[in-house]
Amino acid sequence: MKVIIPAAGIGSRLRPHTHTTPKSLLQVAGKPILGHILDEVSKLEVSEVIIIINFFGEMIKKYVNSNYSLKVRFVEQEQLKGLGYAIHLAAPYFDGEPILIILGDTVYHADLNEVIATGENSIGTHVVHDPRRFGIAEVKNNKIVRLKEKPEIPTSNLAVVGIYYIRNVDLLSEALDEMMEKKTTTRGEYQLTDALQIMIDKGVEIGVFDVDGWYDCGKPETLLATNQFLLSQLKFFPSVKGSVIMPPVFISPTAEIINSVLGPNVSVADGAAIANSIIRDSIIGQKAEVDQCIMEFSLIGDYARVKMQYRRFNVGDSSEIGYS
Repeated sequence: MKVIIPAAGIGSRLRPHTHTTPKSLLQVAGKPILGHILDEVSKLEVSEVIIIINFFGEMIKKYVNSNYSLKVRFVEQEQLKGLGYAIHLAAPYFDGEPILIILGDTVYHADLNEVIATGENSIGTHVVHDPRRFGIAEVKNNKIVRLKEKPEIPTSNLAVVGIYYIRNVDLLSEALDEMMEKKTTTRGEYQLTDALQIMIDKGVEIGVFDVDGWYDCGKPETLLATNQFLLSQLKFFPSVKGSVIMPPVFISPTAEIINSVLGPNVSVADGAAIANSIIRDSIIGQKAEVDQCIMEFSLIGDYARVKMQYRRFNVGDSSEIGYS
């Protein structure tokens, strides 16, 4: 089996952080999003991981090659024309093996070994209250009959969460080729759901499996929600002399915490320094400095400096905010 991770997106909703860091390398619970995904992939029997890159691709290559021994192929996506276009670029490397597609900005909680063991094409879904923001699956007898991308009038509340297991890879390649040749687009982009619908219309059965824990890291609020979920899975929480730590938290061993109250749901990255502050529900980046602050629901970028503030922050890398 091969795993494909599309990680070429701009991440515009996560600016200013994605001005300097690719979305898939933004940190949650002490590790980049991509790291959490690759940790799960490492538990599977995989012949190759294909990562589709564009913005800050060299940063992604460096991170993956420095931290994982998986066999990895990087595919450059020069034009951002949709998920279907990205998977079409990877199609020459399917080599007849089943593929597992996992979006590079998604953290999930599901047993993929169980999904793979069924030996059937299957897509991860999750019940949502407002399906208009997602691709949705219409299902009959546990088989998909129709896929729609962000419908204005939803006919299902099953959102497609960005995990796809496909065994009929030759048929998927043909469907992707057909989609490209006919210029079949939805909302101006080549969607993977359109290619999968071509397969379904030709009689290929694709089932669904429930993903009870699904965390999209595409916006500040969802990044913080993902951080909260991942922290809740930790078994050990550090103590810091002279400070109050309220689990769950992640504090890097190289971070410095002085006379502060941290938690719940706080991640502090390598080399960060926090003093005389009260922080909850926040992510503090590498070598960031926070002093005399009360903050919540905040994202503080790498090397940023924040002093004498009381509010919610979204501060990019190497920024400085202080009282004057």
